[in-house]
Amino acid sequence: MINPLSFNATSFYNQQKKALITQRYNEVYAHEQKHKSAAGSLGGAIFIEKDSQGIPIGGHVDIKMPVLDKKNPDKTIKHADTVIKAAMAPSDPSNQDYKVAEKAKNIKTQAQNYQKKSGQKLDIMA
Repeated sequence: MINPLSFNATSFYNQQKKALITQRYNEVYAHEQKHKSAAGSLGGAIFIEKDSQGIPIGGHVDIKMPVLDKKNPDKTIKHADTVIKAAMAPSDPSNQDYKVAEKAKNIKTQAQNYQKKSGQKLDIMA
């Protein structure tokens, strides 16, 4: 039981805030680390965004989005697959994660369509 004479509201508030910051940081960092791990060399640094009180509210990992390489559509497809995998790696994807995956899927579809039109075979050994 808390002794009302020794209770320090400021100290209690600061302890609670510190615990919240630590918990949120760990949650956000774990989410972003899953993106980074799945992205491999295509992923950048992890950034944690905080509100005005220093409480983590989100984060992101920069990832290199594929572009259609008409000379090597298979490379584009593999790149897009990596981006999709990285975007969907956390168990709780955000709306932005879904948008990134969708953009990569569209690029992959373009590469597949180009591959079909040009008659290029899939390079299974690449």
